[in-house]
Amino acid sequence: MKWLALPVLAGLVLGVIVHLVAVLILPYYAEQDAYARLSAVGSINMFAQIDDPDAFGAVLPDSDPAFVSAVCLYDLSEGPLKVRVPTTDDYTSVSFYTRFGLPFYAINDRSAGRRVIELDLMNTMQKAALPENSEVTAADRLVVESPSDEGIVLIRSMVRERSARDAIRARMNAASCGSAL
Repeated sequence: MKWLALPVLAGLVLGVIVHLVAVLILPYYAEQDAYARLSAVGSINMFAQIDDPDAFGAVLPDSDPAFVSAVCLYDLSEGPLKVRVPTTDDYTSVSFYTRFGLPFYAINDRSAGRRVIELDLMNTMQKAALPENSEVTAADRLVVESPSDEGIVLIRSMVRERSARDAIRARMNAASCGSAL
């Protein structure tokens, strides 16, 4: 009986390792990941509104129908981006994801404390090239450092009443995701 315990234990450990490696590597090989599905909705460095979820599905799985969403697929290879999002009376959030869907930054209207959330999105080299200006404080200029050149910016705004949905969509149309130069 003892001779059977070691091979069974080794098999279990090997199975766990193989499972973990497969789960961690799968997002890099998936063909219909979030970035691929969202590229059908809009173009690079421009916000596009996402259709509301319906009985036949949604662009993004598990979408909450109480929110209106917009997405910007960004590419920082040409330079940094200026992201500008007007807030709503109820709740607005801006989330940043890498090309493979890993979140790296999020902010909402309460944290920003302004009627418009404005920030600069850049990669590590672009941030390092920023000139040091002692008169510009962190509160004056919010810089988000992206771990990759490609990724996703997702805006979500809560709609308290159905009658306000069109007004919230119109407000989100004013969002911009363009060159910071």
